[in-house]
Amino acid sequence: MMEQEPTVYSLIAVEPPSPAKPPRHTSKFKYAVKDEVTHGKAQYKTMGQAKVPVPTTDNFLKKHSKEPILPDKLTFQYECGQEAKRPAVPPRCDEPLMGLKTNKNFITTNACQNITSIPKKPEKKFADTRIGDTHRLEPSGLEPVFVHKKEYGKVPNYLEARNKEMVRAQEEYDRYVTEHFKRGAMRQLTEQERMSVLQGLKTNWEDIHEEYQGLSVVTDTPPKKNRKERMEHQMKQLERDIEIFEKHRFVYIAN
Repeated sequence: MMEQEPTVYSLIAVEPPSPAKPPRHTSKFKYAVKDEVTHGKAQYKTMGQAKVPVPTTDNFLKKHSKEPILPDKLTFQYECGQEAKRPAVPPRCDEPLMGLKTNKNFITTNACQNITSIPKKPEKKFADTRIGDTHRLEPSGLEPVFVHKKEYGKVPNYLEARNKEMVRAQEEYDRYVTEHFKRGAMRQLTEQERMSVLQGLKTNWEDIHEEYQGLSVVTDTPPKKNRKERMEHQMKQLERDIEIFEKHRFVYIAN
């Protein structure tokens, strides 16, 4: 045999054949389930029932046959323990019973009650419009109702308790100071010494304040800033000390 000569078609890539798919799984109960689902449903599909019952001669629509059947009507009866039926209204010819008779003179009694009764005071009102619309005066706040209270003008209970607490604290402080006086641990400054210390504090504050006023307005260097802060702290401390000596007349110092 002669060998075939190469051609251009031999250069074309040939796609590999795709592998064959395995057969699809089919359940063995497929037809049984289908028969069970469709059983008895196809006979009334187009032509109606296979066997239509023949109507009888007495099976026709009758009068009042569609109306609901109600239970038998029973007569009403009162249960045990309930009141009986009210008596009927008496006829016009019967004279009504007016009850017991009395000899009371209602005209005289009413006149005596009106004469001896205290007249009712009119309610206080005020008008706030030009056409005369009135409102109650009591809830408006225009009438001083609080002056009529029982506790008006009396010292409240919380103030009395606070005053008693202040007196007790002052007594304890006096006892504490007396004990320290006896031990010699504290000494009370005289009025002259207190005024002398107070005057010295004020003089120191004026000196520092005068020096503070002479500082430069611009504090552009750390020394200027530190000096200004130190002088402000000294003046604040002197102001606190002056306030203490001016506020308290009796000053005690430790020995």
